[in-house]
Amino acid sequence: MGDSNRTAVTEFVLLGFSGFGSRQGSLFWGVLCIYLVILLGNSLIILLTLADPALHSPMYFFLRHFSMVEILYTTTIVPRMLADLLSSCPTIPLASCFTQLYFFALFGIAECCLLTAMAYDRYAAICRPLHYGTLMNRGTCVHMVGASYLMGVIAGTTHSICIFTLPFHNANTIHHFLCDILPVLRLASASTFWGEVGNLGVTIAFILTPFLLIIASYACILATILGIATSQGRQKVFSTCSSHLFVVMLFFGTGTVAYMRPWAGSSQDADQILALFYTVVTPMFNPFVYTLRNKEVTGAMRRLVKKYFWSS
Repeated sequence: MGDSNRTAVTEFVLLGFSGFGSRQGSLFWGVLCIYLVILLGNSLIILLTLADPALHSPMYFFLRHFSMVEILYTTTIVPRMLADLLSSCPTIPLASCFTQLYFFALFGIAECCLLTAMAYDRYAAICRPLHYGTLMNRGTCVHMVGASYLMGVIAGTTHSICIFTLPFHNANTIHHFLCDILPVLRLASASTFWGEVGNLGVTIAFILTPFLLIIASYACILATILGIATSQGRQKVFSTCSSHLFVVMLFFGTGTVAYMRPWAGSSQDADQILALFYTVVTPMFNPFVYTLRNKEVTGAMRRLVKKYFWSS
């Protein structure tokens, strides 16, 4: 009899930042400005790495794909967030929630894998310079990028199957600004054990493992840097890695805390703050980190401006 009174959920209510009240307008404009910076900054990186022959190396090949994924990743989340900030009762249909969660996982895991590929590229360039051309040939780079996208598809599919094969009845309020994995999983009417196991497995396989591989790569790089005789040489090598290391720590740090801490999903405010970092703040920093701190990219920018704007 109890089952007959249960209503199947057809849409979710995203509470998100409803507690902000009148401050939602300021948050809307803040997020919109950040989103435009993300789009313009990453588009500039894509343009520069395509247009300038000096940036046709494996490092910038990976960076170009990373910037593309950053745009797709934030576009999966931010436009919906902006629309909800203007809505008095933000709702999302079940199918749209499924789609957002799938692509959120896909592009998020693809980013993790691309960051790992970029770390391996730096390892090969610094620790194996004589074999770099062989290790990082065109075919290898294409396969590594393709594998990154494939891992994203696997992760997105796994999360979707683990969560959306569960029944959802009555409870339909998500205390978040997006259809994130744990908040949606908590609303299921049946046991979420296998869903949580799947989430933990994906987190270990596609977040923790890449992070450990990156740490191992940088441990080898650090050992090589310490072996360089001159301080000028050490500074030059370190400067090529510091930008990537900063992005890695920011992205993986917030992601690991969000999905692997024991109380993950129980503190709504903490979850949303962490989610803001790995969905909005980190993608905003990336264009600045990879351009302003990189002489090759700033040089390519000057050449591009000179060619198309000052040539006349």
